[in-house]
Amino acid sequence: MGIHGSSVPQRQLGRHLKLAREEAGINLEPAAKTLEWSRARMYRIERGETTVRTHDVEAMCRLYGVTTKMTDVLLGLARESKAKGWWHAYGEVIPSWFQLYVGMEATASRIRQFESSLIPGLLQTPDYAAEVIRTKPDVTEQEVAAKVALRLERQRILTRRRPKAPDLEVIVDEAVLRRPIADHDAWLAQLAHLANSNRVPSVTVRILPSGVGPHLASVANSFHIFEFPAIGTRPPEPTTIYSENLTGALYLDKPAEVAVYDQVWQRLGELALSQEDSEDLLTAIIKEAVDD
Repeated sequence: MGIHGSSVPQRQLGRHLKLAREEAGINLEPAAKTLEWSRARMYRIERGETTVRTHDVEAMCRLYGVTTKMTDVLLGLARESKAKGWWHAYGEVIPSWFQLYVGMEATASRIRQFESSLIPGLLQTPDYAAEVIRTKPDVTEQEVAAKVALRLERQRILTRRRPKAPDLEVIVDEAVLRRPIADHDAWLAQLAHLANSNRVPSVTVRILPSGVGPHLASVANSFHIFEFPAIGTRPPEPTTIYSENLTGALYLDKPAEVAVYDQVWQRLGELALSQEDSEDLLTAIIKEAVDD
């Protein structure tokens, strides 16, 4: 990786190569011996600490019996790990079905999320998630059901015991809470679920009130800040920013970039209601929705 590069692609590559090896039932030492590499090199690759040549990725994929489809994805990640920055454009180097975001979400120890348009995915009900997914062009009901199932599976990280559930800190724009879905009962259920989520020990939901004028995050839209745990004596993976739009997702992990989003988050924290006041506003919004 160049000095200015993003480490995200090679971290993802290492994570999936390790998973492929484990799914093949091959221990690290026999794999290293077959590939004629040292254990240290295998560790570095699987930890995402070094770039990997494409023909080495091909050799690992052959050894682990990885499908052609997934091999192409991992080769794409190997090529992208040499880039100076990284933009994951759906349908190009990495296809949209490959859930890069999910891998980061599952391994993070702390997730901070600002949402200006939607209820956060980890706090969505099945009915609300389905309505969001149906906004995508040409999506079939079978695809909707599969994506909802994945979203519900992702939500299990909030209540898991091992590894410890990540701390999820969410700031939601009040406008999101006044943008209902067509099914009134399903919308009430979503608002109630969001309010109840604030009682999960690892979850904090705060509301950015509509009375707040333009602010530092106004041009940022929605974003996530992922922080990762230290494992043993290893330093943690770099804090990473994730921001999605219609055609792809931006992953940022350079310290200067992360510092900007930290500053934005700090400002949002100053403008958002406290957790207690947020609960009161949510209760009032639910009451208004019931009375409608």
